[in-house]
Amino acid sequence: MIARVMAIAAAEFRIQTRNRWLASATVLMLLFALALTFAGSAPTGTLGVDLLTVAVASMTTLAVYLAPFLALMIAFDAVAGEAERGTLGLTLTYPLSRGEMLLGKFAAHLAVLAIAIGLGLGAAGAAAWLAGGAGHESLVSLARLIATAILLGASFLALGYAASALSGSGAGAAGLAVGLWLVLVVLYDLGLLGALVFDSGGAFTTQVFPWLLAANPADAFRLWNVAGSEQVALVSGMAGAGAALPGWAAPLSLLLWPVLALLLARAAFARVEP
Repeated sequence: MIARVMAIAAAEFRIQTRNRWLASATVLMLLFALALTFAGSAPTGTLGVDLLTVAVASMTTLAVYLAPFLALMIAFDAVAGEAERGTLGLTLTYPLSRGEMLLGKFAAHLAVLAIAIGLGLGAAGAAAWLAGGAGHESLVSLARLIATAILLGASFLALGYAASALSGSGAGAAGLAVGLWLVLVVLYDLGLLGALVFDSGGAFTTQVFPWLLAANPADAFRLWNVAGSEQVALVSGMAGAGAALPGWAAPLSLLLWPVLALLLARAAFARVEP
């Protein structure tokens, strides 16, 4: 099994490299991270924190939008595109299960995403360190940001496979992937904000709202990074939301999402006709 999964992963990684997805994702992540790092450096003097801490808070906001988007753009074509091109049926003629094929694609795509996130955010963090110094806590926060951003990307990769398997065409899969990004990353928070305004500090605000935040992978990512560092919480302004939940809630949510989304993708893939 492992040999078959790794063979699919190696082939898929070569495809992603040849299509310049690896280079494009890395450059995009790096440019946005550098821009946010130095454009948002003003609060360092006011808050008395080093530049890397401010950079981590800025890059957390960047990663919560960009990592899911890149993951979905890599994954949406994984099943629907192969079915349209006629290569899915050929691949499945080999002694290879659908689960192994999905795991191989996931390993390759996650490697592409991890390299892009690690190099992009890591280089921007190193630039902030050289420009404004960094303490031990800010370095730990940067490492946590990179690791959790990869986990966030893994969640949306698997959701992208599910969208691809449920769609009848590559165009439909692309539309569904964009819809997933809009709902989970943008509209979900807007809906919660509207509910907060309507509730006016009632039971929903104090008891339900924090758990709904943790249930969303994008918000769980934010909460995990905020809860892990008092300085990042101070700069980001999310200290209250992070303090309202037990420390295990956001990490558990972000760790479970890739597993549950992969199971969903596997179930959807079983319905696809080669």
